[in-house]
Amino acid sequence: MPLAITPLYAGLLALIFIVLSVLVIRERFAVKSSVGDGGDQGLIKRMRIHANFAEYAPLGLILMLCAELQGAPAVAVHAMGASLLLGRFLHAVGMSRTPQIIALRQAGILLTFAMLTLSALTLIGHSIF
Repeated sequence: MPLAITPLYAGLLALIFIVLSVLVIRERFAVKSSVGDGGDQGLIKRMRIHANFAEYAPLGLILMLCAELQGAPAVAVHAMGASLLLGRFLHAVGMSRTPQIIALRQAGILLTFAMLTLSALTLIGHSIF
């Protein structure tokens, strides 16, 4: 049976990644810094938002893919995907505002960590037992 759920969330997360990439590129043009951050705080902030997304989203997708391949119920895989998607979105929005919206950042990382932790423990348990 072809995978149906993980590709949906991979596509949605890829679109967010593209938006974050464009924001970094636009800021690079604005501050005329093609390499590095040039010491510009706005560029540094956008780069960190982009990098943070890139650090967490792939691992979440790998865990989702493993769960879907192991035959996890569709509702569980969708819960994983929704948590990862919402978590990464909230974190990026919260971090991008000036001043930062700390509650959104916290909610975003909490959803992301919950997804990663629960998924990892479930996959380990399914593999052992």
